[in-house]
Amino acid sequence: MSEVILSVENLTVSFDGFKAVDSLNFSVDKDELRCVIGPNGAGKTTLLDMICGKTKPSQGRIRFKNLDLHNMIEYQITRVGVGRKFQNPSVYEDLTVLENLEISDPRKRGILGSLLFKRERDLLDKIDSVAEKIFLQEMLRFKAGQLSHGQKQWLEIGMLLMQDPELMLLDEPVAGMSAREREQTAELLNSISAGRSLVVIEHDMAFVKMIAHTVTVLHQGKMLAEGSMDTVQNDERVIEVYLGH
Repeated sequence: MSEVILSVENLTVSFDGFKAVDSLNFSVDKDELRCVIGPNGAGKTTLLDMICGKTKPSQGRIRFKNLDLHNMIEYQITRVGVGRKFQNPSVYEDLTVLENLEISDPRKRGILGSLLFKRERDLLDKIDSVAEKIFLQEMLRFKAGQLSHGQKQWLEIGMLLMQDPELMLLDEPVAGMSAREREQTAELLNSISAGRSLVVIEHDMAFVKMIAHTVTVLHQGKMLAEGSMDTVQNDERVIEVYLGH
């Protein structure tokens, strides 16, 4: 039996009376790569916002392993092993790729950690390993501002990997990428899903098909369907409210 790493129970959030997420129940297994799809306004990004602490639910419960995330604030959620990548890449453009990865290492947290921090061999080895996974090993000395949009997306994923999260939340990771970059990103996510769980929001159905273990379809803040990509693609309700458009 699979071990559940994330569970969402009866989760609801309202904005000025509008329920962006409505009594949602949702769970992710350990080492699972889950894709969440649905039309604009379905509640996908709001769901991630609540998991990572950016938005507080009106009601319901969010559990990561044995921890209640809805009682925690953003930095606490990050420290227990949940990493979040937003839609637009957020990297330090005036720093090199190496420096972006370096400052993401947990050992640099806090004033004391920064003051006592040394660039030791084990850290450099970790940076090399992550840079190779994200296809940027030859660009470690380049400033992040020199990277293409797709490479910046990879760098931000690498910055998350430096934190060794057990659960990664990725919001539209292939938006704005070329076809080749999308293929490489599928390869990247499939490789890093070994040993951690991923929740990926995406509109590119060809990309979803390349990576998803399970697909969850949201509509108007509720779960519409869930299953394999083939299952949801052939669901008449999904075709009507999403895929048919």
